[in-house]
Amino acid sequence: MRYFLASIGLLLALLTASAQAQLSIEITGGGANQIPIGVLRFVGEEALAQRISDIVEADLQRSGRFRMLFAGSVEPLPSEAAQVNFGDWKNRNADALVIGSVVRLADGRFEARFRLLDVPKQTQIGGVAFTLTAQQVRTTAHRIADFVYEKLTGDRGVFSTRIAYVVKQGSRYELQIADADGVGAQTALASREPIMSPAWSPDGARLAYVSFENKKPVVYVHSLVSGQRQAVANFKGSNSAPAWSSDGKQLAVVLSKDGGSQIYLIGADGSNPRRLTNSGSIDTEPFFAPDGQSIYFTSDRGGSPQIYRMGASGGEVARVSFDGSYNVSPRVSGDGKTLVYIARDGGRFQLKSLDLASKQGQVLTDGQHDESPSFAPNGKMILYATQVGNRGSLAAVSSDGGVKQRLSVQAADVREPAWGPFINN
Repeated sequence: MRYFLASIGLLLALLTASAQAQLSIEITGGGANQIPIGVLRFVGEEALAQRISDIVEADLQRSGRFRMLFAGSVEPLPSEAAQVNFGDWKNRNADALVIGSVVRLADGRFEARFRLLDVPKQTQIGGVAFTLTAQQVRTTAHRIADFVYEKLTGDRGVFSTRIAYVVKQGSRYELQIADADGVGAQTALASREPIMSPAWSPDGARLAYVSFENKKPVVYVHSLVSGQRQAVANFKGSNSAPAWSSDGKQLAVVLSKDGGSQIYLIGADGSNPRRLTNSGSIDTEPFFAPDGQSIYFTSDRGGSPQIYRMGASGGEVARVSFDGSYNVSPRVSGDGKTLVYIARDGGRFQLKSLDLASKQGQVLTDGQHDESPSFAPNGKMILYATQVGNRGSLAAVSSDGGVKQRLSVQAADVREPAWGPFINN
């Protein structure tokens, strides 16, 4: 576990993005009360390098909220509601059906249309047409899956979002960014030494992280648009654990420039550092509440590592975690209702959730070495790092513990996950 950030030597090489080994996803558990749905092949999608319908189906299945119904051989394929044999799908107990079509436009682009149908009512729930290039197939499919997910569950889909994580292959470390399904991985940062603590800005355009270029930890902000980076915390001693404010204008960081590790607030450009905690203990791992009014953090001020909360400008501190003697790495859901953290129980480090209103807790995982939790922006899944054998891998679990996934890269150690924000298309 990484409760305290140790000094690690980093030599970073900024790279132009290039495709890397992809994360593979294994679904190890399914959710209850799944919605039965069929996704038919889109008429004309064989003109694309990859079927849109396959990506949509994989997205929905991975969420754990849907029970996919095998479409079989449907001929002719429908692209309009009037062409659907609703009786057949009603006999399969389907609640919903996705159909669509793809046509090539005169300028070489494509138009993809889809329909989401209510099978029992034999009506259309909704549908959208997208214009896309051959390189935008996956993006378009994720947007369709997001649409279907939101219409049928009431929650915003996260298939169009991205994740960041660190991969170690041999002596090489890479900070990679991929689609939420692990495909399309690109390297933003490479090193011969470990990379730690990536954190997404609220607009998804920047990553903050910790490097060690001058023989000490330094916090950088890295623009994913330009590839440029800026050292924003380079003070005497350790500079670590960056966390973005909800408006993206400030960072909470952990500095030891005035002695022990304490939490400071700085501008996103490194300006105006201001100390927030003044304890004689180690205060670390800050995380802003979604409303921007408070900061959760880890401290051993009570004798053992526990979760605390203070105002975003510092001030009075209140303890939040009370169950167990070791609780670290606080993260709060986007609606501000749920806290997740890593709890030690009998030598096992597991992901635990806490309803902040009722104070009811739940252990979500059964691993031995879980760490670094990160909420999906809709709050329905939590991405975290774990250990399988002697190798680090990523895993995801639903907020109720029912859906479980494992994400791994062949022959690589994967750590330090961070789920990015919603992307406004």
